[in-house]
Amino acid sequence: MKAQTIKNWFNIHKWTSLVSTVFLLMLCITGLPLIFYEEIDHLIHEELEATIPLPEAAPLSKDVVLQQAMNEIPGKEVKYIFWDGDHHPGQMFVTLADSSEAPIEADHYLTMDEHTAKVLDAPPNEMDFMLVMYYLHVEMLAGIPGKLFLGLMGLLFMLAIISGVMLYGPIMKRYDFGMIRTEKSVRLRWLDLHNLLGIVTLAWASVVGLSGVINTLADPALEMWRAGQLADMVAEYEDQPKVAPPFSSLQAALNTAQAAAPGMEVSFVAYPGTLYSSRHHYAVYMIGTTPLTSRIIKPALIDAKNGELTAIKDLPWYLKTIFISQPFHFGDYGGMPMKVIWAILDILTIIVLVSGIYLWFARRKAKQVQLKRLMKNAGSLTLLTVDEDGD
Repeated sequence: MKAQTIKNWFNIHKWTSLVSTVFLLMLCITGLPLIFYEEIDHLIHEELEATIPLPEAAPLSKDVVLQQAMNEIPGKEVKYIFWDGDHHPGQMFVTLADSSEAPIEADHYLTMDEHTAKVLDAPPNEMDFMLVMYYLHVEMLAGIPGKLFLGLMGLLFMLAIISGVMLYGPIMKRYDFGMIRTEKSVRLRWLDLHNLLGIVTLAWASVVGLSGVINTLADPALEMWRAGQLADMVAEYEDQPKVAPPFSSLQAALNTAQAAAPGMEVSFVAYPGTLYSSRHHYAVYMIGTTPLTSRIIKPALIDAKNGELTAIKDLPWYLKTIFISQPFHFGDYGGMPMKVIWAILDILTIIVLVSGIYLWFARRKAKQVQLKRLMKNAGSLTLLTVDEDGD
């Protein structure tokens, strides 16, 4: 590689790193507790465990469980219902609000025991530690503009990785892999450690960085889906007013959706008029049953008045790409061993970022010291010349 080419790659690496490092450091720090979101959340909140039913006990209808949730906070409408069988078996999570269009700040959350219809938890709608970490990580508490800005920082991070790889080869030609020059200055030791950890975490950082950029496009992609495929699926209902309670049976709607998508299970239900449904339908979101296929979502639209299936379609490729990328970003598809590996690599990346900041300041300081020495030597030479001329 020519000297000018190396210099160009060095400038790309330096400036993309400088611009994005502070934000990437924030993402790594906030992402660390998010790897163990369920475990930390369980420690913070004291939740009752769901009842383990007897083998011969018949499960309660979801309509019964839902009615008990609505009785807990009278006068509210249902917005969403979801299940998390992996981490919270036997529990049904219900979101209630004054109306289906109410903002998220006005939502009420209930955790219901599916076997007894008892309320297990009714947390207040407020920002706790884990939610603050989550919203800092995904949007810097700035909504969609924050997400898109972090996506831009992710692109700069990818450029920094590529340029770092291009520089690593020429730099390491003269040295052994993994070498750290302990006999040299502190700055050179940190430089060697920076290069070593950077190449060790290369694959992980690339996967997490690219999947993070993809995830920042989730909101625009959902809007595109709503305006496109979802609008086509409910085109015949376009001129009809929003359906009003009482709705058809929730349990029947779930049975209809599962019959239309064998081998999948219900994960999420959006009620009519909410962001993820139409004004006339239950939107029942089905998922696969393995850690990876659980990110492959298929929505079924059930008429909320008569309980009939209106349409069921696979999500478009761009939404599939986003949902499939999420487990690779958070490392939550391989259980605790995968989470531990993700946490270790996250910590190593934090060291790479911090060492990069240190190296930039140390290099500037070294240049300033060198410049002062040159100026001092130049001043001494000038005085010597004047003395000689005077003689």
